[in-house]
Amino acid sequence: MDLSKQDLKYLPGVGPKKAELLNKELNLFSAEDLLYYFPYKYIDRSKIFRIREIDGNMPYIQLNGRITFFETFGEGRNRRLVAKFTDGTGFIDLVWFKGLKFVVEKYKLNKDYIIFGKPTLFSGRINIAHPDIDLPEELSSKGAGLSGLYNTTEKMKTHFLNSKAIQKIVFGLIQTVPQPMPETLSPEIIADARLISLDEALRNIHFPKNPDILRKAEYRLKFEELFYVQLNILRYAKERREKSDGFVFGKIGDYFNTFYTENLPFELTNAQKRVLREIRANVGSGKQMNRLLQGDVGSGKTLVALMSMLMALDNGYQACLMVPTEILANQHFESIRSLLEGMNVKVELLTGSTKKKKRTGLLAELQSGDIHILIGTHALIEEPVQFHNLGIVIIDEQHRFGVAQRSKLWKKNIRPPHVLVMTATPIPRTLAMTVYGDLDVSVIDELPPGRKPIQTILRFENKRAGLYEFIRKQIQAGRQIYIVYPLIQESEKMDFKNLEDGYEHIKEAFKEFRVCMVHGKMPAPEKDAEMQRFVSGEAHIMVATTVIEVGVNVPNASVMVIENAERFGLSQLHQLRGRVGRGAEQSYCILLASYKISADTRKRLSIMVESNDGFEIAEADLKLRGPGDLEGTLQSGDPFALKIADIVRDSQIMQFARNMAEQLLDHDPELNKDNHQIIKKQLMHLRNHTENWGIIS
Repeated sequence: MDLSKQDLKYLPGVGPKKAELLNKELNLFSAEDLLYYFPYKYIDRSKIFRIREIDGNMPYIQLNGRITFFETFGEGRNRRLVAKFTDGTGFIDLVWFKGLKFVVEKYKLNKDYIIFGKPTLFSGRINIAHPDIDLPEELSSKGAGLSGLYNTTEKMKTHFLNSKAIQKIVFGLIQTVPQPMPETLSPEIIADARLISLDEALRNIHFPKNPDILRKAEYRLKFEELFYVQLNILRYAKERREKSDGFVFGKIGDYFNTFYTENLPFELTNAQKRVLREIRANVGSGKQMNRLLQGDVGSGKTLVALMSMLMALDNGYQACLMVPTEILANQHFESIRSLLEGMNVKVELLTGSTKKKKRTGLLAELQSGDIHILIGTHALIEEPVQFHNLGIVIIDEQHRFGVAQRSKLWKKNIRPPHVLVMTATPIPRTLAMTVYGDLDVSVIDELPPGRKPIQTILRFENKRAGLYEFIRKQIQAGRQIYIVYPLIQESEKMDFKNLEDGYEHIKEAFKEFRVCMVHGKMPAPEKDAEMQRFVSGEAHIMVATTVIEVGVNVPNASVMVIENAERFGLSQLHQLRGRVGRGAEQSYCILLASYKISADTRKRLSIMVESNDGFEIAEADLKLRGPGDLEGTLQSGDPFALKIADIVRDSQIMQFARNMAEQLLDHDPELNKDNHQIIKKQLMHLRNHTENWGIIS
């Protein structure tokens, strides 16, 4: 029986209407999908309470007794059904607001039932709204111990598809599945990882006999899920390394050496030297480089990128650098031209604002090979842009570009160029293993000498007057200030009002200074003009949303004030903080928060105050908020839509699963041995049936 081909609508208790709801609301289509739709938590149903023992503050309770009569109150939408329930020690009200006719017809008076629900106190009486009701014999057949709760939606609940209904459908399905269910891991892996069988795991994840077997079931299913994700990534990475031939940059020549000896603005850090050695080994190997370069804001990634491009020039190839915004493209263009001053290297800039006449000449020079380095925005991936001999592509703040956009760049050549993607968003190791498992990873983990660490201070709303005095002194000393407001999609209208009110307030509070405002909904020319006012020094204060998180380099800006700091994730706060601290002066990041924040939020913000280490902060953010919220680490699609594993809490299991996947591929790279056919078959099955695996395969 192939459960992946068995349509949900044919399962007992489902039918076409419920199947359609399960399709649309939970993305469940087959019997296999349902079998792998796990409870999100469990409630102990082994204890039966007495009515005289309960009060309105208890969590879920279970009672054994009888309904003595039903009574209906109210009219129309306000109708409700109340049943008197007793176990001989007292009475309790059971209440229903919908499905009244169904309840009266289904449940008989003076018959034994076990009811389960959350007691609440209303008008001095304890009641349970919409309780679960079972016959004692029904409950014992499912196991009256731990009971799973399933996530549902409001729409499902209005169609009688609540957690209890899903549990009932799953119970019916499990009764029909042949025993034992076929295995999906080889006997060696099951033995080495000390796993229970898949059959035992799936039956006990839904209807656990006891807490011990539930733990074993969870471990088995988490291990398997992470094992196949890692196996998929490792096989793909191995295949790419073996099959993707790349240009050989066989020599380090005049361009690189001249720059190193005459133009290098300061001594490279040991971390920069290490990363350049790793890149040099890649581009000289004959295989295409696909490397992720992580480095905190200000760690010197651009210099490493430039020196990598000079390696391409030394071997007769062109290079390009793609960035997400025009401001950033302009800044990179100016800084790279200035770094290469006196050298015979032609650097050009291509953005959406490049005039038609200039663009026509530029495209011709690019195709003839006269342009050595091209810097630009998405304009680089447009059809007319053709290189003479593109050898290396560098992408800055790569998470701003989708996979499809990036791939257009490497299709500019018959043979794909080397690829270096850079990010200032530190990615914790557990995440990097999953999101970028197919890339080689380099890390610049030290700042250039002379950089003063940014001082981060937590201030509460009631200290605003003192903060304004501090800002005034900084501007009088010749510095510039960022003031950032949150802009969260769910409350966008309110946030925009706060931003605009904030802008008016700042203009009023600092009448003697010039203030500009930038947000993402502005037309691009207006936004660029406002940013340029700040970059040039004409404006003293920039009021903005997180649009300035990437792409503004103003060494003179020394203070970053973040309004409602409690509403930002740690990684985003760290990115914003990185906008200052770019000059020689001492810089400050002021986190302005409401005095009423919770102890947890205060603890989260204190991590920012105590640490300037982006990786440490990203790890903390991952633990506190989960991977889906990490700003800037996810591309289109979500490789974290795991069914049971959690890459943060289960990082040890993930490392163990990865090690086992590596050992397996070391002994049998193609999974051709007889005892590995079961794994090969399951891997293919998952690739065909798991929507998000397109991201990591």
